[in-house]
Amino acid sequence: MPELPEVEVVRRGLERWVAHRTVAEAEVLHPRAVRRHLAGADDFAHRLKGHRIGVPSRRGKYLWLPLEDTDQSILAHLGMSGQLLVQPHTAPDEKHLRVRVRFTDALDTELRFVDQRTFGGLSLHENTPDGLPDVIAHIARDPLDELFDDEAFHQALRRKRSTIKRALLDQSLISGVGNIYADEALWRARIHYERPTATFTRPRTLMLLGHVRDVMNAALAVGGTSFDSLYVNVNGESGYFDRSLDAYGREGLPCRRCGTPMRRRPWMNRSSYYCPKCQRPPRITP
Repeated sequence: MPELPEVEVVRRGLERWVAHRTVAEAEVLHPRAVRRHLAGADDFAHRLKGHRIGVPSRRGKYLWLPLEDTDQSILAHLGMSGQLLVQPHTAPDEKHLRVRVRFTDALDTELRFVDQRTFGGLSLHENTPDGLPDVIAHIARDPLDELFDDEAFHQALRRKRSTIKRALLDQSLISGVGNIYADEALWRARIHYERPTATFTRPRTLMLLGHVRDVMNAALAVGGTSFDSLYVNVNGESGYFDRSLDAYGREGLPCRRCGTPMRRRPWMNRSSYYCPKCQRPPRITP
């Protein structure tokens, strides 16, 4: 699933091409793409027609398009292969095109939701008073949010009694950090992924948050991380941060800091990449 930088790149593209445009019609080409909209495909298409899309918003990995004249939003779940593309009206349909949205004031372009594996989807939801789709109201703010509370995160981290990588991936503590950027930030901070959160001092927490933000901003600057053609921005272009990764995917390659071969370990049905010298495992007390 795309992480915060990739979703933010898509959000920015949608803000440029889709914001403040009125829906002329929506067409659902595969019902699975709107399966989270419980009223069904026809209802989804009907309820979008005639509404004006506001400025696309994001919290962590979650992206939504508010409808300006209602208290509802279109929540976009990209899953493993979902793509929101802005295409010329005359462009051939993509093989895995699932939903098409046309606009009254942009007859030459349309918004397309393409999803090869159909794990993602679009759905319409009521907004909370804060303007979030109600189904993601429990998601914590992300570290690039100006209202993210570093001190509150530190206190929650200490109370969690977990290990640091598990905490970074806990969307109720901090949103938007996935496996790739957790490994990258932990490498930069010289912290082993199994370090207990109870051992974190305030300076260590703030230092780690700084690295999380640095990694994400660096990824944003080059369009995110793409390992295949499934993640692309609204113009169909891939990101290039995979060329700058210091930890993730570098098993056996020399650590860019000390030269020690990087290691990979299975972790929660994923992998953790780390340097055994720079990121020493925590001592286990008997």
